[in-house]
Amino acid sequence: MQVSGRRRRGPLVLTSLAAVLLAASTGLTAAAKPRPADPLQRQVDAIHDTGAVGVLAETTSPDTYDSARAGTAERGTRRPMPAGGRFRIGSATKTFTATVVLQLVGEGRMSLEDAVERWLPGVVRGNGNDGSRVTVRQLLQHTSGIPDVLPEIPALNSADGYRAERFRTYTPEELVGLAMRHHPHFSPGAEWSYSNTNYVLAAMIIHEVTGRSWAQEVNDRIIRPLGLRGTSTPGAFPSIPGPHARGYAAFGTNTSIDVTALNPSMAVGSGSIISTTHDLNRFYTALLGGRLLAPAQLDEMTTTKPAPELGVRYGLGLGEIPLSCGGSYFGHPGELLGYHTWGGVTRDGTRTAVVYVTSDGGQDTQRAMNTLVDQELCRTQVSPLPRPPER
Repeated sequence: MQVSGRRRRGPLVLTSLAAVLLAASTGLTAAAKPRPADPLQRQVDAIHDTGAVGVLAETTSPDTYDSARAGTAERGTRRPMPAGGRFRIGSATKTFTATVVLQLVGEGRMSLEDAVERWLPGVVRGNGNDGSRVTVRQLLQHTSGIPDVLPEIPALNSADGYRAERFRTYTPEELVGLAMRHHPHFSPGAEWSYSNTNYVLAAMIIHEVTGRSWAQEVNDRIIRPLGLRGTSTPGAFPSIPGPHARGYAAFGTNTSIDVTALNPSMAVGSGSIISTTHDLNRFYTALLGGRLLAPAQLDEMTTTKPAPELGVRYGLGLGEIPLSCGGSYFGHPGELLGYHTWGGVTRDGTRTAVVYVTSDGGQDTQRAMNTLVDQELCRTQVSPLPRPPER
């Protein structure tokens, strides 16, 4: 079942990461076949054709808005994808965390050059890991060398592990301790390697600097001021509140299972936020439009360096991806068991595009998601549409 929707808009206010960004850098597209006239619906259908259970996308520009969906909200049913459905945004959470850190830097409460040891004494230690040699900047930039904790989380790595531990609660300290079982990948600052542990540590530093939790700071500094009504920091709550589609994961096998229920505490700071395409577009518009960060901090965030394992460039919580029409855009893919998202925003914050799917995304799915974002951000001739009401 395929549905396309257009609505009024209110005021603007992990392992898969490498595959998604690598697909973004290649510029490959899905096989051509007859499609509907609406370019966004055509791209959504192309994603659905790669095997995704459900797909929903939304794009915005100063005077226009478009959305499209395909597939179903639950496998084996005809229930359509909810137009304002919520989903786990996975690593797109990192942009929220980096924004809060940079706000604190702008307020003079901390520095990007602070050693992790200053704020978290004794936490990054053992097996060659040394928090006195790692800076906050290196955490946000993934140049710390600190090992990734996700391979240590059974619920994320096999169907049996998911069934046994999907409701388990982790503390940030426990997560970092699991990562410290391993040697660092390289000396701090020497190379680039994606690690979710970096952002767990960033969340812990936010707590130490402010005396308030990462979730409280994200809510008070970003979610409430921007009116992101479908966005939440769920803590250890295993359900997705409000309308949502079911999520499915195959864990590298040929059989996928329903993974909608999940305690996201293993992804605090790095991947636990729940949101909507509408809210993510508002967030990206506000961020690149200068509403959340002062110019100096936004420059820090968008100053990128090569990320060789991804084939693109990476700043502080944002990737920089080439556009097929010239130039580049900023964004961050996300995945947390059964929900994959890809979103992007032009450098001036005037055009955004966000898409998510509710099942594992292979290379064809990821490539088609990137193609959608690329083509929507490259579009310059779009019929003006009225803005949708606030949700």
